[in-house]
Parts: sequence; C-alpha cells; structure tokens
Amino acid sequence: MNAHRGSAVLSSATFKVEASAIRLTDNHRLRLFSGSANLQLSQEVSRYLGMDLGPMIRKRFADGELYVQIQESIRGCDVYLIQPCCQPVNDHLMELLIMVDACRRASARQVTAVIPYYGYARADRKTAGRESITAKLVANLIAEAGANRVLAMDLHSAQIQGYFDIPFDHVYGSPVLLDYLASKQLADLVVVSPDVGGVARARAFAKKLNDAPLAIIDKRRQAHNVAEVLNVIGDVKGKTAVLVDDMIDTGGTIAEGARLLREEGARQVYACATHAVFSPPAVERLSSGLFEEVIVTNTIPIPESNRFPQLVVLSVANLLGETIWRIHEDTSVSSMFR
Repeated sequence: MNAHRGSAVLSSATFKVEASAIRLTDNHRLRLFSGSANLQLSQEVSRYLGMDLGPMIRKRFADGELYVQIQESIRGCDVYLIQPCCQPVNDHLMELLIMVDACRRASARQVTAVIPYYGYARADRKTAGRESITAKLVANLIAEAGANRVLAMDLHSAQIQGYFDIPFDHVYGSPVLLDYLASKQLADLVVVSPDVGGVARARAFAKKLNDAPLAIIDKRRQAHNVAEVLNVIGDVKGKTAVLVDDMIDTGGTIAEGARLLREEGARQVYACATHAVFSPPAVERLSSGLFEEVIVTNTIPIPESNRFPQLVVLSVANLLGETIWRIHEDTSVSSMFR
C-alpha cells in the first residue's frame, strides 16, 4: 500500500482478491456507468473490473433541469450505476433517479444503484412531531424509479435496509480502514465510540483489532450539528485512542471527543470514518492539532480546499469492484467480511 497523506488517495491494494477481470465469465452482459458525483472512484472500480465505463451524456438545461442519455445498447444487460448522494445532494440524487429511469426504459435486465454514500440517511425515524423520515423517502424514490437492487456502503443506521422491498447489499469500509491501521502497528490501542449509538460499530471494529478494549463518549446533542460532550466511559489514559464513526460532517462531535480524550490522558488520537462529508467548519476542527491522523475513504470526493496535512484518504474501489463482481456472478458478498 502506497501511503500518501493530505492530498492523495491510498490504493486498497491489500484487499486480497483475485483478478476479477479474468473471472468475469459473462462480462458482455455487465455494464458500468457513473454519475457525476464521484467519477474518479467509478474509474478506479472500472479498472479493477477490467472494463470501461459506459458512455453517457449528462447535461443541464438552462432552467437547471438535468438530462441523461445512455450512449450504447444495454438491452438485456446487468447495469450498475455508481453515484454517491454527496454535495450537492439534491442534484446528485436526482441524477441517480434519472439514470435509473433511463436504464429501465432502455430494457436493461437488471439495474443496480451503487450508492457509496447514501444521502438523507440521518432522518431514519421520527424523533419529534411533524418530521419527515427522509431515509425512507429516498428508498421509495429509488425503487419507484426502477432500480432492481441497491448496493450501499456504511449506512448511517443499518435499519435503512428494511426500507427497501428490493434486494439490498450493505457493505462496510472497515476492511480498508483496518488494513491501514494494522500496517501502522499501533500499540496500546483503545477503540472509542463517539456516542452511544455507535457502540455496535466500534465494538465490531475493536474485535477486528485483536479484541482491543472499548471506550464510549457520553454525549448529549443540543441541536442538529451541535454536540455537547460530557465524559468518557472506559480507560484511555496513556493509550492510543481510535475514534470510529460512519461519517464526519461538521466535525464537532469527533473534535470534541478528541479534546476530551486528550484531557483524559490519551497519548495519541486517531479518527476513522468511512464518509468524509466535511461541511464547514470541519477542516478547521480536524486540522487543529487534536489528531495524529484523520483516516477516511473516498466514497465522497474531497476537494483540495478540504485537504489538510493530517488527512489520509483510502480507496474503497477494489472493495466495491469485488462486490459488484460477486453480485453479478451470484456469489456470496458477506463472506468478504468474515
């Protein structure tokens, strides 16, 4: 694995699989297309599969409406559309729906929406009166547009899978993150959940790190994107703390957690998250000296303006490519994570 910090993307070369391009026994029926949200990731996935991205026209009318046209025959094909719902979320979500509809109307045999980052996932239940459950709304939109299957990575909450009445494959970025942490050979590790809701994720992460001890940050949220951290449950003094979350948005929760861990005597603090949303003022908080490294994946493209010296970006292209191959070949996906 070539390690580059701050601006480059790390290749997930240590994700041990065979060359999928050789194993695609029916690759003439497999088609891969990319939306505009993360073209670089889609190109990496296509290279892993040993095929080119399908040609497609994307443009915008003068009034802002989006237009999509598939530029090759996909009749009877298994089509995979790669499109994370990252900023600007509404445009990328609408583009995904239009791509799905275009493929369905072009007589594709099966359309799979590959969504590395599932947008609108945080509103997954009603916590107050007169709220929308947007995670369910997006699920309805994708299914009604004509998708036959969905592949997503590290959902904000696992129950979102139940919002779909079509097959749903949920994969995790943890193998790539764990690979990188293992290569650093960190001593005296303690895995830390930034809140009570992330305990299951942190516990699974700790188990893969030779059953590292677990700590929990007790947090009470006062408003959306505003968090108040109270105390640490567990021993972190003199240890290397690894904060684990599914996403980093404004960075308030994870930065306050790191500050508290430092106060409690943690020797080093690392942050790990699959999705680097990085809404302002995340970069200022994450680059303030609280972290040795902030380790994320490339499910969401990170512009140069959001890069900083402590940032390490890992590629999940091989993992997504292997998952697409296994779905196409009707073999087990879950076995990759055992």
